[in-house]
Amino acid sequence: MIDRVVDAPRELVFEAFTEVRHLSQWWGPAGFSTTTRAFTFAEGGVWEFTMHGPDGTDYPEWITWTEIVPPERIALLHGESATDPNAFTSVLTFTAAKDKTWIEMRTVFPTKQLRDEAVERYGAIEGGRQTLNNLAAYVEK
Repeated sequence: MIDRVVDAPRELVFEAFTEVRHLSQWWGPAGFSTTTRAFTFAEGGVWEFTMHGPDGTDYPEWITWTEIVPPERIALLHGESATDPNAFTSVLTFTAAKDKTWIEMRTVFPTKQLRDEAVERYGAIEGGRQTLNNLAAYVEK
């Protein structure tokens, strides 16, 4: 689980997930950029994109939204493609705290081995923290 308090109202923080024009400004770890190929924010909708690493490496990505409860919760399946057997699930919850928002992101991998690889080889925990930091910086502007 990764969490962060964002100094912005819950509705604004949630909205940052709803449109690709917002997502493309903050999604991913520090130094990454995103190019979108397709985007539909709706249950069953898909976001197909490429994350571009600071070293020039491209990472094909695919997300389908499995549950959307504005402005409280988003659940998704995330992999390299729609046929990725190693896709993982994430649930984001948005809790109002006066004028701030507490975001909690819980991710579950198909196996312990895949989880450990994501953490150890790809730095998934730090990357998740950086992504939420980028979101905070974007909505706090």
